[in-house]
Amino acid sequence: MALGDALIALGGSFLAAGIIARLGGRIGLPTIPLFMLAGIIFGPHTPGLALVENPADLKVIATLGLIFLLFYLGLEFSLDSLIAGGSRLALAGTVYILLNVGGGLIFGFALGWGTREALVLAGVVGISSSAIATKLLVDLGRIGNPESRLILGIIVVEDIFLALYLAVLQPVLSGADSFAAAALSFGKAFAFLIALTALARWGTRLVDRLVTTKDDELLVVMFTGLAILTAGVAEELGVSDAIGAFMIGLILSSTKAAPRIRRLVHPLRDAFAALFFFAFGLSIEPGDMLSVAWPVAIAVMLTLVFNVAAGALAARMNSFGATQAVNISLTVLSRGEFALVLATMAVAAGLDGRLAPFIAGYVLILALFGPLIASRSEWFARLLPGGRERAEALSTGPRS
Repeated sequence: MALGDALIALGGSFLAAGIIARLGGRIGLPTIPLFMLAGIIFGPHTPGLALVENPADLKVIATLGLIFLLFYLGLEFSLDSLIAGGSRLALAGTVYILLNVGGGLIFGFALGWGTREALVLAGVVGISSSAIATKLLVDLGRIGNPESRLILGIIVVEDIFLALYLAVLQPVLSGADSFAAAALSFGKAFAFLIALTALARWGTRLVDRLVTTKDDELLVVMFTGLAILTAGVAEELGVSDAIGAFMIGLILSSTKAAPRIRRLVHPLRDAFAALFFFAFGLSIEPGDMLSVAWPVAIAVMLTLVFNVAAGALAARMNSFGATQAVNISLTVLSRGEFALVLATMAVAAGLDGRLAPFIAGYVLILALFGPLIASRSEWFARLLPGGRERAEALSTGPRS
């Protein structure tokens, strides 16, 4: 592609994603599925204007979106917050993961698409969108509600699980043809993670001296270089660029410059992550989503059931009532960025071609309707026995 054509395609992609998301935002829809929808609308598989004929043309820039997304998550992540939350938060998060990931794995095997595909589907169905869940708590004014601390605890446990899951899944998806090859691949990935964990534990002062500077411009250059370099090394070692970016973000979260890095990386994350979701939409053919409509519908219903059950158990373990249980269940219902990370890995590994359109349809439905349902959780709570009084009390409860 000529330079002029490439720049037009890139600029048009940013604008298309922004315009569609802005229109959807007027009715309260989250940006993630709208960026995907923009990619589908202006992609090569949809009649009309195709901004990008070959999705591979945006591969590197889209990968930067994934890197900044996971890097920012690592910066926000803190093991101390889980420890401070106590065993109840950890147990609630574990119950949520067991029910949702376990149910997703059973569903994956029931589809009969293959073992590796089932393992991907387990993560897709089992992991909620941290970005949408945390944004919902803020947008709905529920961050001060008593159950919100439990919701954040579940998200933290999910983040820990995701880091381990990606590290284990990557060698499996690499298609090692023998146990020795698989063990070697996993060994390299595990050693890399141990090295980064040790650096996070004992090498913070060294990293702090490397990146800390009073000049914001130089700080941006330094943390961007570290994030991309670590992601590249991780990819070469079979860990996946996503987990490499997450780990370097985790390391930098303990440095003195961490608050400034969070502030400075925010616009980079937003801009490039939009291209990541847009590029994923480019690869989806709408007709393919129709071919997996029934599996998507079943998965959505199962996810709702798993979430309600997990929310009820988590609420009971923390002495919350039915209204809080509904809030917990519906706030973490949406699926988003992590499902698309797994979809990207599945496509790169050459797995069943039905996976990508399935994940796209599943994420679109839950990311679009999840927030709408969550915003009306008080209405759903009224349907429960004695729920009307509790819902009214909650609606006038703590807000921030």
